[in-house]
Amino acid sequence: MLVRFISIVMILVGWQGKARAMLTDTLTLDMGSTIELAHSQSPSAQSARNTFLSAYWQYRYYRADYLPSVTFSSSPYFNRQINKIAQADGSDEFRQQEQFGADLSLKINQNIAFTGGSLFVKSTLNRLDELHKKTTAFSTQPLIVGYEQSLFGYNSLKWNRRIEPIRYREAKKQYVETLELLSAKACSYFFSLMTAQNNLEMARRNFASADTLFQMAKGRYTIGTITENEMLQLEINRLNEETNVMDAEIQVKEAMQSFRSFLSLDQGTEIKLTLTDSVPQFAVPLQKALELARENSPDPDYYQLQKKEGESALAMAKANAGLRADLYVQLGLSQTGRDVSQAYRNLENQQYASISVSLPILDWGRGKGRVKVAKSKLDLINTNAEQGMRDFNQNVQRTVLQFNMQARKVHIAMLTDKRAEQRHAVARKLYVMGRSSILDLNSAISERNNARRNYINTIYTYWQLYYMIRSMTGFDFLNGEEIALEELKVKN
Repeated sequence: MLVRFISIVMILVGWQGKARAMLTDTLTLDMGSTIELAHSQSPSAQSARNTFLSAYWQYRYYRADYLPSVTFSSSPYFNRQINKIAQADGSDEFRQQEQFGADLSLKINQNIAFTGGSLFVKSTLNRLDELHKKTTAFSTQPLIVGYEQSLFGYNSLKWNRRIEPIRYREAKKQYVETLELLSAKACSYFFSLMTAQNNLEMARRNFASADTLFQMAKGRYTIGTITENEMLQLEINRLNEETNVMDAEIQVKEAMQSFRSFLSLDQGTEIKLTLTDSVPQFAVPLQKALELARENSPDPDYYQLQKKEGESALAMAKANAGLRADLYVQLGLSQTGRDVSQAYRNLENQQYASISVSLPILDWGRGKGRVKVAKSKLDLINTNAEQGMRDFNQNVQRTVLQFNMQARKVHIAMLTDKRAEQRHAVARKLYVMGRSSILDLNSAISERNNARRNYINTIYTYWQLYYMIRSMTGFDFLNGEEIALEELKVKN
């Protein structure tokens, strides 16, 4: 029985181990695959796509204002109440009314951007039933042609034609820029986890080395070849390195959790990162970068959009401050009858025209004040736009100059890392041989750790600058091609 019980326990333990292994997947990623995952499934990428789609439909909505629209409308009603009715002799009487009415209307409308007006053609049919009299009447307007517009008012159609294309162009460039900034953000998460994993690896190596030296020192201390002070220093080193391992394990777990969350990965997925030691060796031409940035970056369009919106607000303030007049004209045919066919016979001409005028006589300076405020805001927008473009050009120049030096820095950091590793090996060998002090060994360990961290950080800075330049210029200087807008499936 005891043997059988032990066998069952071992089977269960083995099954749990296999289940745990099945639940814990290991995903190996390099920086390129990390960026691809970020573009395809990260919440930031989804947010960027939704923002662009919103701008796309806003642009479609704007374009529709300049296309003909066809509208069908109907509003049937039932009315049963006592109303005051005017009589033929001029008196009024309260009488019970019981009516049913219905109307049908088909209207074609075309906005005119140049004038801001609207040209329309419509046809209507109305029916009225007096239920208590049991009578039916029809009224038709088979064809009506009309035009309406504000004569001195704000022309929104004209200003939208100036503003909305810029807004949509900015949105497209903003989407490309956002994805490139997302690449830079993915690099940040990648190197954060890479640094944490590297720190853990170094901490474990340092602890193993410190433990080995401490165990060796016990024997040397027994035979009197090292002092008690040196023995205690080695023990302190071992304890410190053990603490560093525990701290590094916590940092890896935190960085791993943030990395998974950023890429929307399952929290049970284990991630192993690989890093290419070398970086591409190329330089970005400064003048070309500035030209491409002015052409492809959303910043110039943003400032141009701000100016146009400010000019639009000023035009609206001026239009509302002075004389306002609205014109309405329509020509058509109409008739009435007891049945539908009769209502379409012997059609009569009808004409209607009206002009409504409004002129503020005394408004205590409100209209003038609104114009002054709009003009002041426009002046401020122009000033901010000029300063913004100067800052933008300086930022492009600074980033390009830093990037063009960064590849050399990566090479120097790589050589420093190799030399620091060699120096540590020599210092450890000399210490074991009793030909150097513990201070020299600690210094070599510290230099090796710092060199490795600096090497990884230098590579990280290189790729950060690279994707910053891509986001500013909309151009891939590594492959020499424009960064195309990611194709989106838009449902009509």
